[in-house]
Amino acid sequence: MLRPKIAVLVSGGGTNLQALLDAARAGTLSSGDVALVVSSRPGVYALERAEAAGVPAVVVKRKGRSADDFERELLDTLAAHGIDLVVLAGFLCILSPDFIARYEGRIVNVHPSLLPAFGGRGFYGLAVHEAALARGVKVTGATVHLVNEIPDGGKILLQRAVEVREGDTPETLQRRVMEQAEWILLPQAVQALCEELAGRADGGRP
Repeated sequence: MLRPKIAVLVSGGGTNLQALLDAARAGTLSSGDVALVVSSRPGVYALERAEAAGVPAVVVKRKGRSADDFERELLDTLAAHGIDLVVLAGFLCILSPDFIARYEGRIVNVHPSLLPAFGGRGFYGLAVHEAALARGVKVTGATVHLVNEIPDGGKILLQRAVEVREGDTPETLQRRVMEQAEWILLPQAVQALCEELAGRADGGRP
């Protein structure tokens, strides 16, 4: 069976990347290989995580250049490594419809809320948790979804609820959502997508 090659796109510390690397090491992510890490910024800790795991890592800088030039280099990099599945894991760049079409149904993102709540442009990182606390919700969580041309608007694959506790700060809530939802859901979703892609390649389910 074909083992899809996975690229993980990052812009920061790479905690969700680490969840995938840990799942691969534990054997719970077994139907695909994390073959490449791409960072939109130099010097981020995610690159050190990739190096420690023996995964090739490259920087494709976004700052100071046009979106067209950035995406052209990114597509060339993915093609050069034979990438089948793209995972956005704290990747702070919105991809164009043309880019998404090249990997239709094969780009997945993890978002720290129960979409469609607290999603879309401007909702990333601590801003999501600040908004949840400001609204006074009692339950939040995380969502893994396919990426389409609408930010955080693609098909939902998995969701998991997380309790909001009295006295929570954006930082404490962020940590709990990562630990109880993001780091669990993302490897599960990537495993399922790899199984589906391998099945397509073998002439199985569409």
